[in-house]
Amino acid sequence: MIRTSSDVGFLLAKAAQRFNERLVERFADAGYPEVRASYGSVLVPLFEEDGLRLGQLAQRSRLSKQAMTSLVAACEQDGFVARQRDPADGRAFVVSLTERGHGFAEAAERATRELDAELAAVIGTRNHQALVKALKGVIQL
Repeated sequence: MIRTSSDVGFLLAKAAQRFNERLVERFADAGYPEVRASYGSVLVPLFEEDGLRLGQLAQRSRLSKQAMTSLVAACEQDGFVARQRDPADGRAFVVSLTERGHGFAEAAERATRELDAELAAVIGTRNHQALVKALKGVIQL
């Protein structure tokens, strides 16, 4: 019998869910109420390197191209990104941040920094550092 109080997978999922709930609240307070946690799969890679192909976004977010296409469409509808044909390969699309997307990047940076500081205050700096290291390990599984 799996005990949810000690099952790592369950705890990781619920911790991510709670962290994302807090982020979405902060995004709404900053004037971006339409942002969903799933937008991070599109926007975070673009914050790091703007102007990526759909396939690159999918790979960096560990999603299928089909799932990424749907997420990009939602982000595009909300005005955060724009798709354009890749001049080097007319069959591919390049996704770039819009002015609104760049503005949101600043709000997202502030919100994540504040929430990260709150987390460190609750669990302690040493545990926070250990958590970051452990989560990087989980990603490598």
